[in-house]
Amino acid sequence: MSLPTFACLPSFLEFDPSNHSQQKPQPSSSTSEFNESTQPNIGPHSPARVAYYFPKGVGEYHFGKGHPMKPHRLTILNHLVAGYGLHNHMEFHSPRPASREELEVFHSAPYLDFLELNNIRTLPDQKVEGGQSLSLGPHNTGEDCPMFDGIYEFCSKYAGASLMAARKLNSGTSDITINWSGGLHHAKKSEASGFCYVNDIVLAIIELLRIHPRVLYIDIDIHHGDGVQEAFYLSNRVCTVSFHKYNGEFFPGTGTIDEIGYGLGKNFSFNLPLSDGIDNESYINLFRSTIEPIMNCFKPSAIVLQCGADSLGGDRLGGFNISIAAHGECVRFMKSFRIPLLVLGGGGYTPRNVARCWTYETSVLVSDTCPTIPNTLPSTPYDSIFKDEPKLHVNLVTKVDNTNNRKTLETLRIGILERLRYMHGAPSVQMQEIPPGLSDWLESESEMLEKDKERVQDFRRSKSKSTGVLLDYFPNNNQPPPPRRNSRSGSVSLHQFNLHELSSGIKGMPVARTRASYALNSRDVSRRNTIVKEAGANLTGNLNQNQTGDGDGNGGGNKNEKNVDSMDLDL
Repeated sequence: MSLPTFACLPSFLEFDPSNHSQQKPQPSSSTSEFNESTQPNIGPHSPARVAYYFPKGVGEYHFGKGHPMKPHRLTILNHLVAGYGLHNHMEFHSPRPASREELEVFHSAPYLDFLELNNIRTLPDQKVEGGQSLSLGPHNTGEDCPMFDGIYEFCSKYAGASLMAARKLNSGTSDITINWSGGLHHAKKSEASGFCYVNDIVLAIIELLRIHPRVLYIDIDIHHGDGVQEAFYLSNRVCTVSFHKYNGEFFPGTGTIDEIGYGLGKNFSFNLPLSDGIDNESYINLFRSTIEPIMNCFKPSAIVLQCGADSLGGDRLGGFNISIAAHGECVRFMKSFRIPLLVLGGGGYTPRNVARCWTYETSVLVSDTCPTIPNTLPSTPYDSIFKDEPKLHVNLVTKVDNTNNRKTLETLRIGILERLRYMHGAPSVQMQEIPPGLSDWLESESEMLEKDKERVQDFRRSKSKSTGVLLDYFPNNNQPPPPRRNSRSGSVSLHQFNLHELSSGIKGMPVARTRASYALNSRDVSRRNTIVKEAGANLTGNLNQNQTGDGDGNGGGNKNEKNVDSMDLDL
């Protein structure tokens, strides 16, 4: 069920996407609009253009009582963003939900049917407690991924935001786009996993690949980005890098250094498995010393950064000792490359710290035009959540010891550098026309279907004189028309059958098919051969050239037609 709205959203968060007067005009996604003037232009001294995407109502969904995923953290976050006035330094967009066709670019139709048609009210065979489905379904729905009211709408909202953010980068009208509701990196093609149902990251990367030859994906969530790695495991156009906790038992249990990609994608997947308690200095040093050489070798033209906040110290499901400032330093470092950057959310299960972290990182992304924000939190309807520590930066160091020694981290770093030797440089992409967007493709398909319908109607009218002919295409419930039968014998007659007229129909339509070649009465083989031969001559148009009169003013065609008419066929 949806949560009640605990507090009114700031006015800029209530933006109505139908009112285009509040937004700058956006260029079309068609290829004609993409030219040099719309290319990202992030000079060393030019301020980055930032666009912020927040799907309306995305924070009002509820996974169920006791579930660690709290979408309401997004509402708290946006109040802090508004309280600091950060919205004045970026474009704000309230995107539309992703369409079914857009989701099917990656996810299977049966899986989307399952999400669309199921919620806790339509699953009578499953026990439901506190809004959660407790038994595993065919798509891995269970305690981690419960079915809840509005699940499909929730998924389509955050996925739509990531898609629109990617298209904004493709258009060249923004240098950085942000969607904190996205970043759900565990979802598979036909399976939910790790609180994730739709993999908006994969959808966004696929969209970026329409324009950008190479995309670098970086994941700083405490959990391995297995869904994204799996989706692009065979590709050399997407390089995936994941910094995560790994001990063989921690979810999802993947992300070893040996998972390097396969086929064309070999050596394009990088994993840095870490142990509990890693601190700020160790994490930042490892991040900088591995990402920079990967950037230099892979040379991406766009970057997707997943900023899961469960890698912060003190997270409910985490185990690191990373501060908000250190987490934000990774964002600052990626921004410094001045390459089109899509920033997404992800995990994070202590809502107040998630809101703090992503608010700070939003300020980092708009820092070109926005002064440093104060440490004291602004007043919002959620002051009670922060009453103990009304600060942006708080001490998140836990009692978890740092079990990552320098030698282990150095081994990881050297392993990455060694692997880069086998990347064979940045893969090139042959110059070609920019593929059309999905909306253009759907419009084209719709036009083709309409034309096909018209051609089918013309075709059906043109065969009105053909009797006893079975067609490959039957528009009425896919059932062939009943054969025309002789009222005397009940057998099918080829009365006035004209193969040439029927077969010279509309280009691209199915060719008419007759059973004359195998349905004629076998009692008269010679007459059968005559009919087939004459039908073939009629089909090639030679019959008209060789027609002769019979002495009574009747053309040979009438004579042939009489022969055919006198023949009864037993089908």
